[in-house]
Amino acid sequence: MSATVAVESENPLTAGLERLPVAPTTLVIFGATGDLARRKLLPALYNLAQDGALPERFHLVGVARRERQHQDYRAECEQAIRSFSRRKPDEDVLAQLLEHVRYAAGTFDDDTMYGQVGVLLDEFDERAGERLNRAYYLSTAPEFFATIIGRLGDSGLAHPPEAQVRVIIEKPFGSSLAEAEELNRRVLEVFDENRVFRIDHYLGKETVQNLMAFRFANGMFEPLWNRNYIDSVQITAAEDVGIGTRAGYYDRAGALRDLIQNHMLQLLCHVAMEPPVGFTAEEVRNEKVKVLQAIATPTPDAITHMAVRAQYARGHSGGEDVPGYTEEEGVPRDSHTETYAAVRLEVDNWRWAGVPFYVRTGKRLARKVTEIAVTLKPVPHLAFSQDGSLGVRPNQLVLTVQPNEGVSLQFGAKIPGTRMVIRPVNMEFLYGAAFLSQSPEAYERLLTDAMRGDPTLFTRNDEVEAQWRICDPIVAAWAASADPPPDYEAGSQGPAEAGSLLRPGDQWRAV
Repeated sequence: MSATVAVESENPLTAGLERLPVAPTTLVIFGATGDLARRKLLPALYNLAQDGALPERFHLVGVARRERQHQDYRAECEQAIRSFSRRKPDEDVLAQLLEHVRYAAGTFDDDTMYGQVGVLLDEFDERAGERLNRAYYLSTAPEFFATIIGRLGDSGLAHPPEAQVRVIIEKPFGSSLAEAEELNRRVLEVFDENRVFRIDHYLGKETVQNLMAFRFANGMFEPLWNRNYIDSVQITAAEDVGIGTRAGYYDRAGALRDLIQNHMLQLLCHVAMEPPVGFTAEEVRNEKVKVLQAIATPTPDAITHMAVRAQYARGHSGGEDVPGYTEEEGVPRDSHTETYAAVRLEVDNWRWAGVPFYVRTGKRLARKVTEIAVTLKPVPHLAFSQDGSLGVRPNQLVLTVQPNEGVSLQFGAKIPGTRMVIRPVNMEFLYGAAFLSQSPEAYERLLTDAMRGDPTLFTRNDEVEAQWRICDPIVAAWAASADPPPDYEAGSQGPAEAGSLLRPGDQWRAV
């Protein structure tokens, strides 16, 4: 079955947000020649320009270590946009965007570089005849975040007169609770919290935002959205690739810190949060923090029963033989870093008490998929048991975040014929088919919201620290263990040990 879409009156939850203006802005990207800037940020800016979503006066300053002329950096921007934009570039739009691009060179602890940036910002302001808003995007290695923030404060770039300044900080925000708390302290010494935008690109994905629409704009779901009707929730972020060229970062981070601590706990919050009083940044984030506060801090004794790690071994994936994790280039041969992590969490409040939330992520699994599967309790009496039935399975609502964004509802239906034979069927809604358009990239929405000053889809300081409070004890316990993680074959469903987290009768969905 497929869904059709009728356009009706605007949703009161989001009314007005899209009409907030994006004021004239200069965006400064620190780490402007890095992979994130090339593959995501620059193409996102171009797509916004083509949609007419950038402010009328928009300027870009790229900051990186190597010396370049302005025209050289413009050429690099053009190449990145042509290579990674989701659209074929319009030559006039591209030329107009690149006309307002400049470059400053220097290390992130170099006062001279911040002086160069200040000169470029002043030149843009003079040309516009007004003080433009400023947004500083920290697209660098995390060890430079505090340095850049401090130098922005010392140089006076953080608080120019008659302009609003925002700072956008990429993940990971610290590698432990202590680091996150210290980084928050140093950031908030320079910027007020309402000027800080800690980015989690999952929150910019259409399916994640649509989860709130499905829950709070449709009366059919809310009566069922509790422990009386929901049996379990399974959140999966599976990848079919290995670590690629990310060995230096990944071996320090591991699967738990790379995805579960940020992206996947955010998905859990969207599933479990209470309806906000209003669709404002503070109300939405208040409800998410309440969810995180309702998850108990794991104790050393509990960790062995609620968390599993593993590491991929050599196997067959994508039609070819692939090496194991410790055989990858740049990975120490004795590395104990997990490439698979699964945890069982419980949200201890009235709505969710007793409902397990199974959260897992892994590399070199059978396929790439990110999804949320909400399993309802089975029917109390199984009347359909004739031969030929595939069984009356519990209903499942599955929200697919990637690669094929959409929602499916699984329920039992009778197979045509003379006998009462039941099989599961799916009713599906796919974004591409329903709206006949390609979903915008997450960074397009997030960059616009940051320049607009709307922090709804960004994480707050107490939210980040609450996420680390849950994950930090698990990270510490695994780091202290002398035992290597169990392995699983590349291209498989993951380690058999993950089954130990499940209640009797539960099973992991196939990836």
